[in-house]
Amino acid sequence: MAKRLFLTAIVAGLLAVTLLPDRGLSQAADKVTLQLKWVTQAQFAGYYAAKAKGLYEAEKLDVTIRPGGPDIVPEQVVAGGGAQFGIDWLPSLLSARDQGAPLVNIGQVFAYSGMREIAFKSSGIKGAGDLKGRRVAVWFGGNEFELLATLEKHKIDRNKDVTLIQQPFDMNLLLQKKVDAAAAMTYNEYKQVLDAGVKPDDLVVIDFNKEGTAMLEDGIFAKADWIADARNKQVAARFLRASLKGWELCKDKPAECVEIVLKESPVLGREHQAWMMTEINKLVWGPPAPGSPLGKMDPAAFKQTADIALKFGVIKKPAGDGAYTLAIWELAQKK
Repeated sequence: MAKRLFLTAIVAGLLAVTLLPDRGLSQAADKVTLQLKWVTQAQFAGYYAAKAKGLYEAEKLDVTIRPGGPDIVPEQVVAGGGAQFGIDWLPSLLSARDQGAPLVNIGQVFAYSGMREIAFKSSGIKGAGDLKGRRVAVWFGGNEFELLATLEKHKIDRNKDVTLIQQPFDMNLLLQKKVDAAAAMTYNEYKQVLDAGVKPDDLVVIDFNKEGTAMLEDGIFAKADWIADARNKQVAARFLRASLKGWELCKDKPAECVEIVLKESPVLGREHQAWMMTEINKLVWGPPAPGSPLGKMDPAAFKQTADIALKFGVIKKPAGDGAYTLAIWELAQKK
């Protein structure tokens, strides 16, 4: 009798274990990789914050964040299967799609362009219309199109009315007054000019957002066929949801996000990263307040970017709405 009771207890115990949910399998984290467009800096603070503060982990994601660099093309990495998600400017994504890469924007993080053209007030330049007859520096290789669209808007012939100069990735040409105007990102090169002792009041800043010629910058993309899979679509939604929470954290606690970035890479230093964090938040959140919620593509901003890309040869065919999807963003809102 005692033996029978013992066996019964064992069987009951085994049944109980069998009926319990397999927590190891059901809660195993999905491993994904995010390919950045550039090196570790506050430009990508929202993603580093999402990882450091456990926001990805809370979504059952094991995320590897891979820094970029001058020889890394995020579109190539994602299209080749080296990462599930990538960060890049929209024109670069449109160009990759135009060449056959099966990629799609799943979340637009930056609502505004950080690209500016700046000049010394002493040059006599007061605005974009005064660039006629001037030596104007800009980064070529995909960064010049906002300037070209602005010149066209002001009826300045790029071939006859202005001398365009290939700009190195520094501000020496402007600081040495070898050019009349030069390109600068609000969160990087503009700060370099100020660090050289120039006062903001000494500068004229041409803002392409105000000119109506801005192009969308940092957005999240993935392979279209990868997110077509129902399970991957859920993974993408969880990734986007956690990433956007990371950006919300950086809006509310920018100093904390700066420390998170510095822990990953101290190269640029606290002062520069803090400046960058402040300026990046403006590109994400405004002012003015963006026309769409965080992460949701603004159709008007997309059209403006796509139209400029087509006009100046970034793409040969109209981009079409298939270049982005709202499905992942909508799915990310449901939890």
